[in-house]
Amino acid sequence: MERPLKICLDARLKSGGGWGGVEQFVIGMADGLSRLTDGQEEYLFLVEEGSHEWLAPFVGGPCRFLSPKKPAGKPRRPGRWIFRLFPSRDPYGHLADLAGGLTAKFPRSLGVVERAAVDIMHFTNQGAFLTAIPSIYHPHDLQHLHLPHFFTPRVRRERDARYRSFCRQARMVAVSSSWTRNDVIRQYGLPEGKVRVVPLAPLLSAYDIPGAKDLASARRKFSLPDAFLFYPAATWAHKNHVGLLEALASLKESHGLEVPAVFSGSLTEYFPEIRRRAEELGLSEQVRFLGFVTSLELQCLYRLCRCVVIPTRFEAASFPLWEAFLAGAPAACSNVTSLPEQAGDAALVFDPDDREGMADAVRRLWIEHPLRERLIRRGKENVCRFSWEKTARIFRAHYRRIAGAPLTEEDRALIEAPPVL
Repeated sequence: MERPLKICLDARLKSGGGWGGVEQFVIGMADGLSRLTDGQEEYLFLVEEGSHEWLAPFVGGPCRFLSPKKPAGKPRRPGRWIFRLFPSRDPYGHLADLAGGLTAKFPRSLGVVERAAVDIMHFTNQGAFLTAIPSIYHPHDLQHLHLPHFFTPRVRRERDARYRSFCRQARMVAVSSSWTRNDVIRQYGLPEGKVRVVPLAPLLSAYDIPGAKDLASARRKFSLPDAFLFYPAATWAHKNHVGLLEALASLKESHGLEVPAVFSGSLTEYFPEIRRRAEELGLSEQVRFLGFVTSLELQCLYRLCRCVVIPTRFEAASFPLWEAFLAGAPAACSNVTSLPEQAGDAALVFDPDDREGMADAVRRLWIEHPLRERLIRRGKENVCRFSWEKTARIFRAHYRRIAGAPLTEEDRALIEAPPVL
């Protein structure tokens, strides 16, 4: 009997909220793959030694952890090799097309996955490493090419070098929407068959539903108003908190409508600018920034709010939009990238640079009860098409395909199905 296929997923993250959607993706994959008890595969989650508590509640069934052991004696230097961009110094042949003279640091496998006899390496985030093992790579999005003013020239060059190189190394490049697929193919000149759309699911489906006591506890802890607008996102500039603040100020000035707003998510170095703008607009008493919250608290916030508004300027796909649909919160979102496809007829859509258009969407969500009820119903119908088990089954089909393993009829159907988003 042949040994089971071994797939390793890169989970070298430290919990605490700084990883945002990537952390949610890894948790969702662990939850989904742990439910696949009808196959022979083994799933190894590569973690840093002693840094896997955040993922442990979701790992079970055919899944387990793979952790590098710290060597005895003198500590080894970090496993990062520097390749100057000349073919003779580039054993993988991925880097020679970039501008001469640029030095890029590319992590290289330390042999952990090779010693574990891994058949497929699944890089769940942009920080992959060089390896001869067949791999799947997630660039997630190419924001640095579309919104370059949010990045330094050095960061743009480094991102582009890494993304381009690891896309070429991979046997499959995975993205979450048709918009991102077309963008990656166009920007990096990749073969169309190499870039595959695998839609994701709301992470809330992996958690237990909060009860009445949980909701009451969250309301007390955060001193929440009876009704409030909710936006969960780390305070990066492209998330456009400032734009939403200006829309709230416009509603207050033009319509006398004061909408309390609650924000959750890690507070980045851009947060002082957001706080300063809130003070300039006279919104300090109207808005509240909670910082990073637990998964249970996040679920409570979705269920306690009157509406969710997502004014982002760039997004591969929006986890908060899925989560709002699943939790029964009416939503509005910006019209960028794949969001209009994701929203369908289940959310209001606006231009993130049109403050009055955004303000009107907020106003309608706030005062039109029939509209909220209609969007809640449509949102649940929209999101019920997705689950982490289904996402895991799609990836399992691709793991088998890339490894040359036998495919079931279900595998073939999942591989050949047209993209949903």
